Amino acid sequence: MDAPNPDDDDVFEAQRERVERPMARLFREYGRDNAGYFGVGLFASVFARVLDLLPPLFLGIAIDAIIRQETTFSLLFVPQSWLPTAPREQLWIASGIVGGAFLFAAIFHWARNWGWNNFAQHIQHDVRTDTYDKMQRLNMDFFADKQTGEMMSVLSNDVNRLERFLNDGMNSAFRLIVMVIGIAAILFYLNWQLALIALVPVPLIAFFTKKFIETIQPKYAEVRSSVGQLNSRLENNLGGIQVIKTANTEPYESERVDDVSQDYFDANWDAIRTRIKFFPGLRLISGIGFVLTFTAGGYWALTYETTGTAPLMFTEPLTTGQFVVFITLTQRFIWPMAQFGQIINMYQRAYASAERIFGLMDTPARIAEDPDAEPLEVTDGRVAYEDVTFGYDYEPPSGPDNESSGEPIVEDIEFTVEGGDTVALVGPTGAGKSTILKLLLRMYDVDEGAITVDGTDLREVTIPSLRRQIGYVSQETFLFYGTVEENITYGTFGADHEAVVEAAEMAEAHQFIQNLPDGYDTKVGERGVKLSGGQRQRIAIARAILKDPEILVLDEATSDVDTETEMLIQKSLDALTEDRTTFAIAHRLSTIKDADTIVVVEDGRIVERGTHEQLLDADGLYANLWAVQAGEIDELPREFVERAARRRSEVDVEADDD
Repeated sequence: MDAPNPDDDDVFEAQRERVERPMARLFREYGRDNAGYFGVGLFASVFARVLDLLPPLFLGIAIDAIIRQETTFSLLFVPQSWLPTAPREQLWIASGIVGGAFLFAAIFHWARNWGWNNFAQHIQHDVRTDTYDKMQRLNMDFFADKQTGEMMSVLSNDVNRLERFLNDGMNSAFRLIVMVIGIAAILFYLNWQLALIALVPVPLIAFFTKKFIETIQPKYAEVRSSVGQLNSRLENNLGGIQVIKTANTEPYESERVDDVSQDYFDANWDAIRTRIKFFPGLRLISGIGFVLTFTAGGYWALTYETTGTAPLMFTEPLTTGQFVVFITLTQRFIWPMAQFGQIINMYQRAYASAERIFGLMDTPARIAEDPDAEPLEVTDGRVAYEDVTFGYDYEPPSGPDNESSGEPIVEDIEFTVEGGDTVALVGPTGAGKSTILKLLLRMYDVDEGAITVDGTDLREVTIPSLRRQIGYVSQETFLFYGTVEENITYGTFGADHEAVVEAAEMAEAHQFIQNLPDGYDTKVGERGVKLSGGQRQRIAIARAILKDPEILVLDEATSDVDTETEMLIQKSLDALTEDRTTFAIAHRLSTIKDADTIVVVEDGRIVERGTHEQLLDADGLYANLWAVQAGEIDELPREFVERAARRRSEVDVEADDD
């Protein structure tokens, strides 16, 4: 299998294209709450850089007024009568001012770093938590189209790039602005003609920076996409390491990782090639400016020293001290200009990341909660499906042509479960059984019809209140990294230990938990790998018992365990389902034969319903499925076998497409 091409398979491309001015939005939505930190960072940056400029300025004053005594020692805003006339005293004053400048500059540099780091860290935290909160509230079809590694790339790499720009990039940007403005002001104050020569590189730097931005922006977007693909492949392989080892496919997977890593290498190296050409070019331009200033200023100062007049077309005097200040400050002026490219580089990376972050945040949720929705109160627990039709890409008939689009997955589903009864959904793989129950949990909303609980449409109640009333036990039990007790209390966080033990006893889990090294405090490992499948399943059942829901959903809760474990789990489920409205999906029909009603689903439609005995007497699909599990394969109708083969091939084709 070829590795995905980031250019053709950027799962966030559609979202990114909808985002306008992501950096402006970042400051608008997150900067306001952290404006205090921004203000401290900005204020301290300005004063720290102004203080950094005092030592070279006083160096020039000391050379001309104190050492060479060619000019009068004076300080801006200080009356001349206040200043001493003796050179030694003047030197002490200049030294004191320079020392004070270094001291207060250090204080302001600390405040600058404190402000910018707080500003960046708070925004990083807020953006990451908001992005995660938005992500976990998206519909399940969003996660079906995305891989975990791609979403982790947004939450980790992209958010971190924003933090780096907001801290280092913003810090450097304001340092550059203050240095350029401050140095330019001093240079023009000292000698405006030589200052013009020193500023010759600025237009060229601006031109090359503009070209760099236009070239590098799409390249960084490709880099971010390839990072997501690489993370997805690594996350996928690490999660399936057992399958890789048992299938002996290490070389194959290494080649696949090599492919996606090469895609990242190519995209990143393309951006690097552009970047490493740009920065040396800026340094060359900056160096040319420095050479011009040094040559013209040196000749100027030398001529003025020997003749007392300015050379060529220059008219202003240039003393030795002024020339030294020019050389010192020009070097400080040119290098910040060259570093402007680094800031643009960081900005473009942050811009590409902000597009992905806000693109994810702006992903519309297919399920919209009614603003006037009320909490669900379950009284009897009566659940009714009323002509329900749903499809991921299905749109009901509308408009004058009255035609629908897309294919429904389930269609015209109608049945009622009285409070306290158990209904079982059975049928071939891919018939739509799980989809029917996901609609009850409002993982998706119906396209036509309605689902009601005690007569209330699910779309009229708040989603959290609905899901609080439903306990869900799935075939693929997921345990979080933590202790056994933490996993049992997940969702019922306030439960005390006695309630946890009682729930575990009802789930036939207490005995094996006691035999674990640390009992209920035993760490279960990543995804519960330290426990067997049956143990994980019974912990999930204990979790549902502790929740004490009014409605229970069992999605093939015993399909992947051995017969002995199934017996224990079934005993747990019998206690759990008593006096609760229960929905059960099962391939092992023996586990649901005592259900009050069995609903048989095929190709997204209900084809049979009744009790176990009634369906066997009807000699339809259910009877044939029962015969398969009873080992009576030779007695099955030819038509049933052909339909099963056709369904199996369709499921395999859909799996290959996925």
